[in-house]
Amino acid sequence: MKLAEALAERADATRRVEQLRSRIVSNARYQEGETPAEDAARLLVEAGEALDALQILIRRINRTNAAVVMGEHGTITDALARRDVLRLRHAVVTAAADAAAGSDQRGYSRQLRSELMMLPALPVAELRAQADVLARELRELDTRIQRTNWEADLLD
Repeated sequence: MKLAEALAERADATRRVEQLRSRIVSNARYQEGETPAEDAARLLVEAGEALDALQILIRRINRTNAAVVMGEHGTITDALARRDVLRLRHAVVTAAADAAAGSDQRGYSRQLRSELMMLPALPVAELRAQADVLARELRELDTRIQRTNWEADLLD
């Protein structure tokens, strides 16, 4: 199995566990004289089995991410850490540019010439350019991670 397939399987298993959790909660109590729509105890056992399988899958994915090398980016785990930080860095730079540009002022504008002007404390154009560079780096890294996910075999 390829790593990408395991990641898709993990997402499906996570959704399945969440659905079981919701069904358990819905059927954990019922009104006297009625019967619940589903057996909550059976659903709880099923959720436990699904969680055990999910744990094994996550361990295999993590083991693979730590072992597979992506060239200059190090392991997949290293690349994932870089991608997470690039996303955060992009969000910070974009928020700074928006704030400096006055995008978050929610309709504030001077009504009279005697009112004080709001001036940007940061270079908006430079921040926008920096955000564009970060977005490109993020896209390129994400593409390399996805390619590696389809090329790498899942480890035991």
